[in-house]
Amino acid sequence: MANLLNDNVKNQVRTAFAQLKEPVQVLFFGTETNCEYCADTRQLVEEVTALSDKLSLSVHDLEKDAALARQYKMDKAPGLVIAGRDGDQLLDYGIRLAGIPSGHEFSTLIQDLILVSSRDSGLNQNTRHALSKLTQPVLLQVFATPT
Repeated sequence: MANLLNDNVKNQVRTAFAQLKEPVQVLFFGTETNCEYCADTRQLVEEVTALSDKLSLSVHDLEKDAALARQYKMDKAPGLVIAGRDGDQLLDYGIRLAGIPSGHEFSTLIQDLILVSSRDSGLNQNTRHALSKLTQPVLLQVFATPT
């Protein structure tokens, strides 16, 4: 199978990954039925996570690993959970990607990996203060469509 990332892109990503500080775990959720982009998404995250020893990948089936999918509130395939890793413990920051992160979404994947590795959202103090006043969970979803 041919690589999805060419050498130029791999070098750019390696340069960006110089910023990685702490380990990151990517959980891939796919399914064997009715998933047009599962194989490509899995290959893409395999290629990306291979570019740094700070990144790890685990592969899961949405149906066969239903309990784990529920734990991470993952209900779409292909889907990615981007979590911090501290030894055997995963630090869930609630970052999920649904669908193949190609095109403009590829840079979102790379930035998400860097942010989780830094263990800091980058939000300013005013935003952090406003968010600290929330009294119940908020579901924030951003949708993008490939063009």
